[in-house]
Order: sequence, then structure tokens, then C-alpha cells
Amino acid sequence: MGSVYQRLQRCLDRPGPLGNLLGRMEARTGIKRIYLATGSVALLGLYLAFGYGASLLCNIIGFAYPAYVSIKAIESSSKDDDTTWLTYWVVYGVFSIAESFSDLFLYWFPFYYTGKCLFLLWCMAPISWNGSHVLYQTVIRPHFLKHHQSVDKALGNISTKALDAASSVTREASKGTLNMGEKRE
Repeated sequence: MGSVYQRLQRCLDRPGPLGNLLGRMEARTGIKRIYLATGSVALLGLYLAFGYGASLLCNIIGFAYPAYVSIKAIESSSKDDDTTWLTYWVVYGVFSIAESFSDLFLYWFPFYYTGKCLFLLWCMAPISWNGSHVLYQTVIRPHFLKHHQSVDKALGNISTKALDAASSVTREASKGTLNMGEKRE
């Protein structure tokens, strides 16, 4: 257990937005940052379990920080961070679609939003076994590789039909406009 505590302490002491915020709070209150962090996590967990607006808070947690670092990744010259955050957004999208079908039943379970928040935090965690990477490599990528050609073909067919329909509507509208002009003369 000492090693987990030490790793957590190193993470909280690391310079960055979280470390800097905890450092300022520690200086103001005199409470060690490890206690501030664990207390904040405990309060957040309780709020997600029993508070009003837990769904909104959970969705903000799953969106706000990833959106911020995604913008930073776009603006950076490195492509590794782009891949990391594109992977997160693919997993987030698949999860959101799956959740839209099951949310009607799942939100009745106690601690659902706490579990959802933990899942989203795992997906964005800066660790080698983060959820986005694991789920993408084991679930999404194999399905994509298996079905992407048939999806591309179906999208191509839909695109062709949509262009044909748009062309037909445009032709009919043009004929209608010309006919109206001829009747007025």
C-alpha cells in the first residue's frame, strides 16, 4: 500500500494544473494536498451518487478536460497527443451511443454516475493502460477492421443516391421555375 500512496503523492506533487491548484490550496489552508485531493474525490463521489444534477456533472467531467487538452493537442506540433485524444473521442462517442440505449434503465442503479465518471476518468487517464486505448485496441479496432469496407461501400451507395436525388429535385425545380415563367408571358 505504501507504493500506491507514494505514487499518488508524486502525482499530486507534479507541476501542472492539478499540482499547482493543490499547492495553492495547501498553502492557503495548511492542509496537506493528499488530504485535499482525497477529500475532494470523496465529496465528488458522494455528490455523483446522491446529488442533484449528477448526470450533468458527470458529462462535464467527461467533456471539459478532454476538450481542453484536445485543443492543445491540435495546436501542438506532436502527433502522439492527437492520436491519444482522437482515440478518447472515438471511445467517448461509442460509449455515448451505447449509453443512450441503456441509460433509461441504468440510471436507476445506485452509484451509476459515480461508476460512469470513474469509467470516463479511466478513459482519459495519462497511463499506459488507459480505458480509451484498451477499449479501442480490444473492441473498436477489430470491429472496424472487420466491417469498414462494407460500411464504406454502403456510404458510397447512400452518397450516390443522395446526389441523384438532389440532382432530380434541382432539375424538377428548374423545370417548374421555367414553366411558371412561360405562363406569365
